[in-house]
Amino acid sequence: MRRLPLPSVASILAILVSATTIVSASFAESIAGVTEDFVTKVHVPHTHPLLFYHGRWDDAPETWWSASGFALALSTPSTLKSITLNLGQNTTFPLVALGVSINYGEWVPFNASAGPNQVPLPFLLQTKNKRDITTIRILTQMYFSSQLHLESIDIEVSSGSLLPPTLIPYPASPLAFQFIGDSFSTGYTTPLGALQAWDFIVAEKFKAEQSIVAQPGAALVDIFSFGNAHGMSYQFFKTEDTSYYYLTVHNYTTPWNFRRDLPKRTHVVVHIGANDASQNVTQPLFVSTYIDFLTRIRKELYPTQPFFLFTPWGWPQPSGPNAYYYDGAYQEVLDARKSMGDDNLFLVNTTGWVGYEDVFPDSLHPSVEGHAKIARLFSAWLEEWGLKPLEAWLAQ
Repeated sequence: MRRLPLPSVASILAILVSATTIVSASFAESIAGVTEDFVTKVHVPHTHPLLFYHGRWDDAPETWWSASGFALALSTPSTLKSITLNLGQNTTFPLVALGVSINYGEWVPFNASAGPNQVPLPFLLQTKNKRDITTIRILTQMYFSSQLHLESIDIEVSSGSLLPPTLIPYPASPLAFQFIGDSFSTGYTTPLGALQAWDFIVAEKFKAEQSIVAQPGAALVDIFSFGNAHGMSYQFFKTEDTSYYYLTVHNYTTPWNFRRDLPKRTHVVVHIGANDASQNVTQPLFVSTYIDFLTRIRKELYPTQPFFLFTPWGWPQPSGPNAYYYDGAYQEVLDARKSMGDDNLFLVNTTGWVGYEDVFPDSLHPSVEGHAKIARLFSAWLEEWGLKPLEAWLAQ
């Protein structure tokens, strides 16, 4: 029998390398397939029952007032690969200024317009999960003609789990502020609007939900003031802010359904009066209007919630003391309500909170640093009053 020659060492090595390459390629393809299985696409129409709307929206649905927006939650910790906002034709042209926060992390500003819009996730992917879920919050920054017309949201996530993430009820904070005011409460003239406003900062510090119903130039008394067709004693009860007056698509008002304020507001903060004074509204008329306004919202909306009434911090001057208005009026309002049996009102004396170094010299409105200072002072005031940030709730 003829003996076959033994294969050389070189030929054996060649076969092994070839086989290893084939197995490695096959394994890589298998891993790629498994990884692809972990990627989930979630489509959320604006009618989805688990989409959490906050602030004020009309039936389109489009936003009104500062810092209105939405939030949603996914069932597992996930890596967000992309978020696409699909916005309708009523979205403010040419763009609407928005902010996004992932897993209660830092707010990142971005602009969007009608049509599909990619949310800038690369800035946010390092945010740590504080719960065993993924949360997304998006809101409007500005206070006038700032309509976000939502059609749907498309989310692409990689969960690292065989179980794909699903939409779950958003875990809204049990603490919810209602802020009522004028330009001082909207972040007026700051680069990022509501994202840099003292009231929004306070709500974030206390891990609370918030609604900011405030309008630059608006008086409390129902008069035309600095472009606002109505005062807050009228407009507060409407879905629309006063920019409706200048729109052609939606130039009317509708009553706001306060049952849509979820969760129900737990604390009410009012800072108003600067524009009444600027429009020469008399002190007796301002006081009586304020008393009537508080009486109505106490009776119809907030029967047990504490009310915090800011006194004016005044108009800072380059030299000399601040220019104040309605001296004694806010104490008069408080005393009148207490005489009616309402003991759950508190006067927040803001004298000395804002100096000339805390405002933009051209508008005398708080700067970014000024808003941060007001937020620190009011947060300290609230903690001394007895309210504490909900750190334990966020860590659940």
